[in-house]
Amino acid sequence: MSARVRAPELRGRGWLNTGGATYSIADLRGRFVLLDFWTFCCVNCLHVLDELRPVEENYAEELVVVGVHSPKFVHEADPEALRAAVERYAVEHPVLDDPELVTWQAYTARAWPTLVLIDPEGYVVAQYAGEGHAHAIDRMLGELVEEHRARGTLQPGDSPYVPPEVEPSLLRFPADAALLDNGHVLVADAGHDRVVELDSADDGAAVVREWGGFKEPNGVCVVGSMAYVADTVHHQLRSIDLVSGEVSVVAGDGHQWMQGDSTERLSSPWSLAWWLSEGDGRIWIAMAGIHQLWTFDPATGATEVAAGTTHEGLVDGPLPEAWFAQTSGLATDGDRLWLVDSETSSLRYVEDGEVHTVIGQGLFDFGFRDGPADQALLQHPLGLTVLPDRSVIVCDTYNGALRRYEPATGEVTTLASGLLEPSAAYVDGEHLVVVESTAHRLTRVPLGAAAKRTDGFSHTTQRPVAEVAAELELVVAFTPPPGQKVDDRFGPPSQLVVDATPPALIRDGQGTDTALRRALVLDPAVGDGVLHIAARAASCDLEGDNPACHIHQQDWGIPIRIVGGADGVLELPLGAATSAQRQHDGDAEHGEPDQDVEHLPSPGASQ
Repeated sequence: MSARVRAPELRGRGWLNTGGATYSIADLRGRFVLLDFWTFCCVNCLHVLDELRPVEENYAEELVVVGVHSPKFVHEADPEALRAAVERYAVEHPVLDDPELVTWQAYTARAWPTLVLIDPEGYVVAQYAGEGHAHAIDRMLGELVEEHRARGTLQPGDSPYVPPEVEPSLLRFPADAALLDNGHVLVADAGHDRVVELDSADDGAAVVREWGGFKEPNGVCVVGSMAYVADTVHHQLRSIDLVSGEVSVVAGDGHQWMQGDSTERLSSPWSLAWWLSEGDGRIWIAMAGIHQLWTFDPATGATEVAAGTTHEGLVDGPLPEAWFAQTSGLATDGDRLWLVDSETSSLRYVEDGEVHTVIGQGLFDFGFRDGPADQALLQHPLGLTVLPDRSVIVCDTYNGALRRYEPATGEVTTLASGLLEPSAAYVDGEHLVVVESTAHRLTRVPLGAAAKRTDGFSHTTQRPVAEVAAELELVVAFTPPPGQKVDDRFGPPSQLVVDATPPALIRDGQGTDTALRRALVLDPAVGDGVLHIAARAASCDLEGDNPACHIHQQDWGIPIRIVGGADGVLELPLGAATSAQRQHDGDAEHGEPDQDVEHLPSPGASQ
């Protein structure tokens, strides 16, 4: 009989958003605690921050949300970079800084984002991976709050959140900029939720016009007298008529695209580029939220999927079959559409219906290295621009550098370094105007600056490697939230996609099926690799005249090592109450013993 598992302690380097206070699990006893394991590079984590805001408001006295920041990239472990990100994304709850992944490992997290719900007595009751779980958490809290209130274990209180002080500035976390015909500059001023027209890119610039009503706009693209804006958090593409000043929504209904939706909905559009390809001019959209490229045709108003499967990774080939990883920057030289995928730290391009990779090795490999492109390394690039000589400047954001790729020679050099999260750039005469996002400014960099060569570092994300058997049972755990059921009246309610890097890692079991359980046969001769797993499941309300259905989904990249005698089961929680809580629900009246642990049992292990 399984014991109830007490939540492991919260350990890290320090706390943000608490006014200097630190907290333990015991300090939060009497209220529900929701741990949100996130990292600020991850667009899915940013989606969850927004999903949780209504839940935080609904249960302001009964629930404490704690963000556990467990970084993927080296830059994200910098405390000042984290402090800026917490401000940038308006995180309004305490954040535990967990740079060594101590708390991440204690809770056996395997994905960004992961959510863990802890009850007022300090026991883990549910764990979720990915997006789309806010309604499930709301339903579970609706039941458990009343249960614990009746038992006298719930002690509502004030939030421990203390907002940081914010220094005023003309721009706040600008994300992109474009030069206008009159010499002015159009800036996506993301931190102020607006787009502004400045009279110059220099110090002392003044705002000529501004347009509010956006939410973290990240991309701008000017086509004639019309500017297009990627209104990221509103999941919309908007236009600004630069003559009349009128703002219009041209794509997106304001709701995030989920599996099964039409192209009337978008998902975190990030960057935009006008590309006249084969005589057909369209706005290309980096749809970062679902790892695809879309297009918008201003002539017809049509929005279409142009490339990508929605699965996250680094796979070249025909546009419909390619895998992208949070595309965050687009630029064109006329013949090619260049792009940077931030999560694979890669520079890629589209040409003749195919996707090609120039720099980049995978989801977990990055660094700061110049030289031949197939050996060069970037760290989470967000922007790029093409120079008149057709060389490509990459805003190597997390390395704080501008990198130059010469297609003629295949060489990569460093044009400038020491910048604060450069996120975009454009050419203005003999200079590049660089958007230094966390410096809240535009900065000029001479194009004639001497190129440098660096072998700074190479790095692999320090996530724990799962040791598994060659014959592996993959189980994605999913339990419908309270008041909902799995509804298969209109077809299979779930889907599981499995692939690997390298592809030879899987001998049998790869591909797509509807069951959330899969027998895999791995190749011991390959040994190490990454399993790419994408799962989704739908649940529908039990009651109501028009019961709503909800999609739960997550992509995992699981580093594995094949070891003889290792565990033959890999269990991943898409969304489920813990087995200990389910046991407790059935047996609590029989006085089941408690279990204090330093680490939660690994997924798939016996509790």
